[in-house]
Amino acid sequence: MSLIDRITAEPGKMGGRPCIRGLRIRVTDVLEMLAAGATQQEILSDHPDLEAEDISAALAYAAERVDHPVIMIPAAE
Repeated sequence: MSLIDRITAEPGKMGGRPCIRGLRIRVTDVLEMLAAGATQQEILSDHPDLEAEDISAALAYAAERVDHPVIMIPAAE
């Protein structure tokens, strides 16, 4: 299973938002905990259903989602 395969989205679960392995833990929840300064070990302790690879998957998913091309359109003269 690749890291990205750990991310699921189901229309009837958590509003269709990306979650970790079908759990009711959203990718954004993991990212917000990391941004707030939680360590990987703290997150895993607080959420025993999570695995270390799930945190890596959330980061990989976020990196993939923000990597988009920038299209420069010339200003009208």
